Amino acid sequence: MMHVSISELTTFRWDLADEIDHLVRHGFDSISLWRTKVSDIGVASAKSLLQQAGVRVASLQWAGGFTGAEGRSFCESVDDALEAIDAAAELEAEVLVVHAGCRGGHTRSHAHRLLADALDVVAPEAFARGVMLALKPMHPAAAAGGSFLTSPASAADWVERFDHPAVRLALDLWHFGHDRSLFGQFGHLAPLTALVQVADGRGAPLADSERLPPGQGTHPLSALVAEFVEQGFGGPFELALVGEAVESLGYDEVLRQASTTAAAWSRLVRVPV
Repeated sequence: MMHVSISELTTFRWDLADEIDHLVRHGFDSISLWRTKVSDIGVASAKSLLQQAGVRVASLQWAGGFTGAEGRSFCESVDDALEAIDAAAELEAEVLVVHAGCRGGHTRSHAHRLLADALDVVAPEAFARGVMLALKPMHPAAAAGGSFLTSPASAADWVERFDHPAVRLALDLWHFGHDRSLFGQFGHLAPLTALVQVADGRGAPLADSERLPPGQGTHPLSALVAEFVEQGFGGPFELALVGEAVESLGYDEVLRQASTTAAAWSRLVRVPV
């Protein structure tokens, strides 16, 4: 099977013990954790539950907001990112997702400088702890203050310029899967990508758009996933599904469908055993 993980956002109302139990029942051995939910039980307790079940952590979300988008100062955001790195390392998470923060009242060059200044501090610590930082671009109509990097190309260019082995991309197909020009960018994007987040959608996203289960929208997810693998990306692919469709189906049915989807993707791309 491909490395497909389920985000805790998908099963938001379950606690971690329930999530682990149901993931294992449906054949998943990987979860993507939400820091707010981890804090409910503590990192040590979360780690114990995961180890007992043999479930690995694909990613931890999120750190960042270095431009002040979350109402924190620059220093507070950097300190929070360092705490997140500690948690990711303790949980043996492969990736910590990073939101740059919105441009806000900053000039574009100043926003870029704030991000670089933050990662100058944070990236060496992540590298030392074995944690990959994955910088996430967001579509401008759905960024909600999360990032001034609003295209995969701009984020990839930024990562290349920063040039640190602990900094890569988190590419969210819900944000950009509607854009057919993405297929022409995979040769550039795949080597720079540490995590691919997956959800279906209907056209370009909006702030209130649902993150639909695969097959319920119009994004060519199977083709996008296959192209990523063809270009050498080894995963993880993270299913992060949120909205009325998920709640209507029920979490258990969503996981059943996700397992079927993951199996179909594995056959499609002929992942070697």
